[in-house]
Amino acid sequence: MSKRAQLNGIGLLVAAVIACSGLAARTAAQVSGQSPAVPAYTMTARRLAASGAVVVGLLGAVIGGLALARSARRAGAGTGRRGAIVALVMGPIGSAIGAVVVATAKGGLGTGNGLAGGVVAMTVGVVGIALGGLALARSRPNA
Repeated sequence: MSKRAQLNGIGLLVAAVIACSGLAARTAAQVSGQSPAVPAYTMTARRLAASGAVVVGLLGAVIGGLALARSARRAGAGTGRRGAIVALVMGPIGSAIGAVVVATAKGGLGTGNGLAGGVVAMTVGVVGIALGGLALARSRPNA
């Protein structure tokens, strides 16, 4: 992997973290009441925060899966260690933002509070953590 590709990947990671943490902070700070029922396609601030958390967690899971496949293959230029570390960073971020969304939800499913997205983000983030951990364990040299 070239230095430019590494820097682009790191920049993408930082941008995703900043965007999702900003959405989660605004969502947590929002105190205005929502109507009891919001149409299914209306994107509220909490739904956007949950969707961002799902994207971050899903990226962590996909990168962790790719790193795990690379570490199992043991062929090529790398062992998947960098991908495992990225998955171990993105997974907890997605899970944490999802947990904030779930903890601050003032209603059930379908109320526009992003409850379903927060649960999905927590689940996908945990999968990313597990895959990243497995890939990191496999990428260590045997002593």
